[in-house]
Amino acid sequence: MEPIEVVEYRSEWKNQFLELGSALRSALGDNVWRIDHVGSTSVVGLAAKPIIDIQISVPNLSEMEPYQTTLERVGYRYRADNDDLSKRYFREVPGKPRTHIHVRQAGSWSEQLNLLFRDYVRRHPEACHTYGQVKYHLAERYCDDREAYVQGKEEIVWKILKQAHAWSMAVGWKPENSDV
Repeated sequence: MEPIEVVEYRSEWKNQFLELGSALRSALGDNVWRIDHVGSTSVVGLAAKPIIDIQISVPNLSEMEPYQTTLERVGYRYRADNDDLSKRYFREVPGKPRTHIHVRQAGSWSEQLNLLFRDYVRRHPEACHTYGQVKYHLAERYCDDREAYVQGKEEIVWKILKQAHAWSMAVGWKPENSDV
């Protein structure tokens, strides 16, 4: 397993997403409702592992045929070993840029949660900075232990989500238009 690497924000991540997301939109068409850049690389200024996370929102998560065959045809491998039943998970094939694709049901709690977290951290520099510092610390401490790194982020993630929830109620948050 590769060591955990957290790096400073890179402006090319947005363009990488736009290229990948646009290709996915062309391939998937109306079979998907949203394609969004999520995860740390989607937040300007946030330190991140250099992996593009893409969330694809579909009308029905249990009907995989409309999207699985297409994703596999354009270079993503379905990961049946994913134990998170709120999504279907795909990874790049060897030779393609490091990409995690999270297919979630449109309107589901997990879909909305990821969009809310992203939008909150994008608009709140103090949360962005604090989250980045925690990630640097955890990557240094657990560079060869991915599970410990992920578990170590739980406290700050839930703290930010609590803040994001209060913010969402105060501003009447709703997801913006799909990124592509």
